[in-house]
Amino acid sequence: MKLCLLLNVIDPKIGGVMIMGDRGTGKSTTVRSLVDLLPEIKVVFGDPYNSDPEDPESMGIEVREKVTKGEELMITMIKINMVDLPLGATEDRVCGTIDIEKALTEGVKAFEPGLLAKANRGILYVDEVNLLDDHLVDVLLDSAASGWNTVEREGISISHPARFILIGSGNPEEGELRPQLLDRFGMHAQVGTVRDAELRVKIVEERARFDKNSKEFRDSYKAEQEKLQQQIASARSSLSSVQIDRDLKVKISRVCSELNVDGLRGDIVTNRAAKALAALKGRDCVTAEDIATVIPNCLRHRLRKDPLESIDSGLLVIEKFYEVFS
Repeated sequence: MKLCLLLNVIDPKIGGVMIMGDRGTGKSTTVRSLVDLLPEIKVVFGDPYNSDPEDPESMGIEVREKVTKGEELMITMIKINMVDLPLGATEDRVCGTIDIEKALTEGVKAFEPGLLAKANRGILYVDEVNLLDDHLVDVLLDSAASGWNTVEREGISISHPARFILIGSGNPEEGELRPQLLDRFGMHAQVGTVRDAELRVKIVEERARFDKNSKEFRDSYKAEQEKLQQQIASARSSLSSVQIDRDLKVKISRVCSELNVDGLRGDIVTNRAAKALAALKGRDCVTAEDIATVIPNCLRHRLRKDPLESIDSGLLVIEKFYEVFS
């Protein structure tokens, strides 16, 4: 789970993470703690969409018009933000709304940005995503895939950039996501309850230490946190120079083909995740070991479910990987 989250921060194009696991296994805690590791980014000051001053593709329309006119942009640095999407959110709250009255009387496109605007260039987290209305999940996944959100009301249309890392978590006992929605998440992490008594005691003791003095607890991990922050920043900057051999690409596609994975998302995500892992490890070349680490999380949720199959889909992926790569 931790690795899936880190790889998505390094390369947001991986397409997000779906985390499924038992109650009380720290899914939400882990996702929310990711905020401390997120790097700072350049944004246009006062822009509701966190527009990138150097990338026209992730600029809001108003900022792009200013650039076209040659106006100087005020730039500031902010930390990548995480937006929580509550289960009861309406489509207007998620996508944003257009003030029809103002548009008709004054002829101005008065747009009230929603959560997708706030999450642009950041992280959008949906807890219990399997309980969210299907049409809202469709909206989220469409925006995450295209990078744009379009709001249309009464003949008025407004678009804004909405590039974010989509992270969902849920408990499989409360129902599964539809396969076509599940396929849109780049990676899938499965979290189980710890069975080792020693490890459980250690977790309980760490929790007690945090409850006793949270500042002291955080300070004890400060050096590790800073080291990981530097690793992530370095990986993000070196990602574009990481190469993957054609032979490895062919083998990845062979694994996907022999597992009867529908579509090509599995191939694309595995390639991207392997590159991100190589960058995280400080290398400029992907190895078979990198692929072995990421491929179960990239493909396990894309396999066709057999109701009589008792083997975990992640193990099936690993078996096929070693068969093809040996």
